[in-house]
Amino acid sequence: MSLAIPPAPGTAPQAAVEELEAAAAVVEQLFNRLDRTFSLYRPDSEASAMARRELALMDASAEMRRLYVEATEWRTLTEGAFTAERPDGVVDLAGIVKAHAIREAGTSLLALGLKDWCLNAGGDVLVDGSPTPGSTRPWLAGIVDPEDRTTLLTAFPLGSKGKHALATSGTSERGHHIWSAGLPAARDEGFRQVSVAAADITTADILATAIMAGGARTLALATSRWDVDVLAVKNDGGLLATPGFRNLAGQNS
Repeated sequence: MSLAIPPAPGTAPQAAVEELEAAAAVVEQLFNRLDRTFSLYRPDSEASAMARRELALMDASAEMRRLYVEATEWRTLTEGAFTAERPDGVVDLAGIVKAHAIREAGTSLLALGLKDWCLNAGGDVLVDGSPTPGSTRPWLAGIVDPEDRTTLLTAFPLGSKGKHALATSGTSERGHHIWSAGLPAARDEGFRQVSVAAADITTADILATAIMAGGARTLALATSRWDVDVLAVKNDGGLLATPGFRNLAGQNS
């Protein structure tokens, strides 16, 4: 997790450092709390207890139950491409919990009175304001090339045209929580990586995962139902891009 907060004009250097450190501490504390509840890598978490069948969903914390309900709603909206259950029936909220953490962190940053910041958690980005406080300059979120993780395919301007979040899902980084759910499109036209820019991080992250699972069919559904921009890398290396991404080609050449 990384947090960037550009100093406002006239802010003393030490004051800017202290503001960044205080905000980072709040975000880190939030992420750690959610990790203790939802991580399947922690044997002492609620999620692990549920996976071991030691804790029923109805007996889990209110936050666990709320997030499960939200994930279930997204399963309906994506026509089954996104799901909160693994093939073995274990509840796994990995596909939504990071977006939830970023969303909550953004709410905390705004509550602290911060208006210009960029929060990056594992490649998923949420921004507010501008890297140049007081201007309309957008934040640029880079999208890595799955063929070469040291290079970028492009950089998407966040904070402009209502897009404040970008999420990328791919088999090389996040395949542990992506399942095809038996959808034919996922087998016929698969993607190696999907990036989604949206107004909010939850929509961006959920749809990136859903399109990875559901393939071209879910991509068509997402772009018709939500105001999003999508860049998808096909298994054969080809690219599918909505106009928002295609328009960047000339700018980045």
